[in-house]
Amino acid sequence: MTYKASKVRYSEMEYKRSGRSGIKLPALSLGLWQNFGGNQPLENSRAMVTRAFDLGINHFDLANNYGPPAGSAEETFGSIYKKDLVPYRDEMLISTKAGYYMWEGPYGEWGSRKNLLASLDRSLQRMGLDYVDIFYSHRPDPETPLEETMGALDYAVRSGKALYVGLSNYSAEQTQRAIDILKRLGTPCLIHQPNYSMLNRWIEDGLQHILQAEGVGSIAYCPLGRGQLTNKYVDRIELESKSPEASSLKPAALTPERVQKFRALEQFAAGRGQTLSQLALNWALREGGVTSALIGVSRVSQIEENVKALAYAPLSADELAEIDRIMHIIGDVPW
Repeated sequence: MTYKASKVRYSEMEYKRSGRSGIKLPALSLGLWQNFGGNQPLENSRAMVTRAFDLGINHFDLANNYGPPAGSAEETFGSIYKKDLVPYRDEMLISTKAGYYMWEGPYGEWGSRKNLLASLDRSLQRMGLDYVDIFYSHRPDPETPLEETMGALDYAVRSGKALYVGLSNYSAEQTQRAIDILKRLGTPCLIHQPNYSMLNRWIEDGLQHILQAEGVGSIAYCPLGRGQLTNKYVDRIELESKSPEASSLKPAALTPERVQKFRALEQFAAGRGQTLSQLALNWALREGGVTSALIGVSRVSQIEENVKALAYAPLSADELAEIDRIMHIIGDVPW
């Protein structure tokens, strides 16, 4: 069946400017990190991508190594794009990244000009695109000069293969240096993509201030703490805490205190009439949070639930203080 996008796709979604650029991002963006690889049914991936677009999510975030296997998420998106989305290309923001391992030899990962530009060419081929809207350095390279890595991003824009560039997983200090270099080259940094959630607030210790001062946007990945900030996880830790010897979770995640506090957070969300995942998204998108939040999903219903979070009232100062109290006691336990 030929896909035709909803005529009301922009009626409910919120859009926010990325820093001081001309680009506006949807409050929620769709990340194809998992569940869109070659090991998943194409029709399920297609249903999720097209439903997201119908709901106003016009930003699709990929990377060269997304799958599994690596590269297959871009191939999946390319198939969907060719079949359904070509007429809507100018409405979409499509991003990809390079920096993690992709092929053998000394140029198959990290931040050399050789790796980044070769990877971008391969990504464009897999997706069937002439250009991506955003090309990211996926991680800082401790051995390659930052000037070389940023020079490759600058060339990607000047060659017409990317419209904007971004950074991911860069520390505050690394981000400031990268922004300064890109500014001198004449290709400003559009956006930074950090891991950010109630459970991982590291960007508040310096990085957010730099991004705001430099007019750079931000988009959070793992805003649900890799699934920890969902009702499903709350039920899981409570169940597995009763039989810790059979649990797949780390022992530190199964303490009675942690179970109690996660349940308190779930109850707090219920008091607002929403799910825990919706609350976590409201929190990440609060004033002073991030420009957009990347959602990772495995079925259409999760997209619909996440989008409904945008209909709830912003968190009040008292509510934010209560969340801080709960999260301070929970602490951060790695997944």
